Amino acid sequence: MSEVPDKLFFRIGEVAELVGVEPHVLRYWETEFKLRPQRSSSGQRLYRRQEVGRFLKVRQLLHQEGYTIAGARKAIAELASGEAPARPQVGVEMEALRDTLRRVRRLRAEIVALSGEVRG
Repeated sequence: MSEVPDKLFFRIGEVAELVGVEPHVLRYWETEFKLRPQRSSSGQRLYRRQEVGRFLKVRQLLHQEGYTIAGARKAIAELASGEAPARPQVGVEMEALRDTLRRVRRLRAEIVALSGEVRG
């Protein structure tokens, strides 16, 4: 968190600029990641350095590592409990891929047969 200025509290505009997202995204992440910032007497959100760090981690997981909201939520929970977060699952199971390939080959054979009937 070296890029975060040494302050006690940050307003939502400052945090949005530090994290690189719009303020409405931070408000959405508050609901998804159970972040409850303090409020000023006028009701303005006041974030601590720790919360700014969590927002930076959420952004990294979502925007750079390709996690979904649910996956990032789980990864953050695992980090909090001391476990290493699991990498997001990418790809298709091989059997599903083989089934699709069989169907494509069967359809191709049918198309070739039909095109031969149309020509003949």
